Amino acid sequence: MTVEPRFFDARDGVRLAWREMGEGAPILLLHGLFSNAEVNWIKFGTAARVAEAGYRVIMPDLRVHGASEAPQEPEHYPPDVLVHDLQDLVAHLGLADFDLGGFSLGARTSVRGVVGGLRPRRLILGGMGLAGLAGWAKRGDFFRRVIADYESAKRGDDTWMSIQFMKTMKIDRVAARLLLDSFTDTTPDMLAALTMPTLVVCGDQDQDNGSAGELVSALPDARLATIPGTHMSSVTRPELGEAIAAFLVA
Repeated sequence: MTVEPRFFDARDGVRLAWREMGEGAPILLLHGLFSNAEVNWIKFGTAARVAEAGYRVIMPDLRVHGASEAPQEPEHYPPDVLVHDLQDLVAHLGLADFDLGGFSLGARTSVRGVVGGLRPRRLILGGMGLAGLAGWAKRGDFFRRVIADYESAKRGDDTWMSIQFMKTMKIDRVAARLLLDSFTDTTPDMLAALTMPTLVVCGDQDQDNGSAGELVSALPDARLATIPGTHMSSVTRPELGEAIAAFLVA
């Protein structure tokens, strides 16, 4: 299923896209790095499952991704720019009472949004562990190598699969490199801001962002749902949508 994008202008004039499915209480779902709303949430049925549970599923294409613009000027990438975009979308849609979640980069951005003042009723963190929030430097260095090795990597290199995904998704490398530099860490003491009920959902073979169990232990009100898959494959599993829907309707 393809859901046509809608557009709005962020505070710096960059045109950003979002997609919607379903009716009811709003939930914003943010996709992972180099992905988009269509691939992360719609293609494999996750958004449809959440919508069936009675929700208006709102799925932005993050800056540099999908149908959103990817400017190449550094001034469009201040620290936490994705949080600014999230705040602008919430304001554009006039949302006062909503749930929020994301996968990988989307989970990091959701956490940064709460630290920055957003107050969703509930929070969903997919494909995320404690190290993925507090230790971005190491993960960021890997993705900088992905961009640097874009033309030279060979099959079997640790960057190969990420590069192929970037190529498939037609990611602008200049813009992506600037976006990586805008990400900031969430230190363990900042997690005290996450007072709302939180679902941490992670593949049973996914350690890309550290331990999901450690993240649950560090949060005031969190539960863990383990689903089949790796960091890449767990988003394709029906269990992802089932876990999110079950958490929302509990």
